[in-house]
Amino acid sequence: MADTPAAPKMRTNRLHRHLVPTAVYGADASADGKTLYAACMDGVYEVNGETGAHQRLYGHESYASGVVVFGESGLLISAGYDGALKWYDLNARREVRTVPAHQFWSWQMARSQDGKRVASVTGQYLAGSYKYEPAPEKEPSVRVYDVQSGKLLQSFSHLPPVQSVAFSPDGRFVAAGNLMGEVRVFDVDAGKQVAAWKTDAFTCWGIIKSHHYVGGIWALTFTPDGEHIIAAGMGPMTDPMAGNGRQLWQKFAWKENPPRQVDQTHAGESGEGLMETLAIHPSGECFVMSGRLRGGQWNTAVFGLPDGAIKHSLKTETRISRAVFVAGGQRLVLGGAMRQPGFQNKEMSNRPFGHVDVFEFSLT
Repeated sequence: MADTPAAPKMRTNRLHRHLVPTAVYGADASADGKTLYAACMDGVYEVNGETGAHQRLYGHESYASGVVVFGESGLLISAGYDGALKWYDLNARREVRTVPAHQFWSWQMARSQDGKRVASVTGQYLAGSYKYEPAPEKEPSVRVYDVQSGKLLQSFSHLPPVQSVAFSPDGRFVAAGNLMGEVRVFDVDAGKQVAAWKTDAFTCWGIIKSHHYVGGIWALTFTPDGEHIIAAGMGPMTDPMAGNGRQLWQKFAWKENPPRQVDQTHAGESGEGLMETLAIHPSGECFVMSGRLRGGQWNTAVFGLPDGAIKHSLKTETRISRAVFVAGGQRLVLGGAMRQPGFQNKEMSNRPFGHVDVFEFSLT
């Protein structure tokens, strides 16, 4: 994997590609990176980070869309397109709680850094008028739960579908982004909205193959100091259904009134494709953005904080749905999917197409 010419500082070396039966939509790992967890189309898997040996722990009634692990307590929580959050005891090897969080899908979930809170976002895109803007929500689109008890702490309103969610470093604030490029930030302790803004860069009106809005904000993260929020997705598209928009992130000073965009993917440093995940390195020096490649040189790239310049890039030849730094930042885990085998070819129809890649990561 070669560095980009811009800055040859970062280094990655792929150690493993572990295959699982179906596409990976969410991933997490033990603190030491030795055990990986994957939320897949057919359930939640535990994967040995060295050998790739895997076992299915349990399932949802539909696809599992996210998974987070709490190492000290031995808890694992997953979310699914059945709208449920499930608690699993890794020590006892059994499910301990199911919470019907949403009437629709859980698009994404997030864990607070202190391990006390978990958030999930939902929402179905239904046309609100002849202009096809989304109809108002039928249920609160953002929910926050206590990890230990499973108690609902807060419910917040947003315009659906809400596709991304993130906690501030101190766990007090939760940010959520939707299809229309709207970001709202909520104070969980106070139970109120404290910031909101809209960016038009991530959303387009489909006119070539069908008439509807596409795109949206697919990933959010707070910077380590909590002062900025980074959003990711796909930039303006000439053919929304083809996914040929710019590989895009934008950075916002969210505490200002009004919130202000301060940076975005630099000119000449991106190709085309939908970016689905963000991860900030524990050092705070850089962040990773990953997703699907439509055209260009990479589908995973490392950008500097705070300069925003690209430092390193990878082309995995797959779709990446989740990026996670583990082992103190010495490992980068990427979960995703290869092309799903066609059922016309019986010999290939049972081929695994989900994967969890483990990279050695170095800042020097």
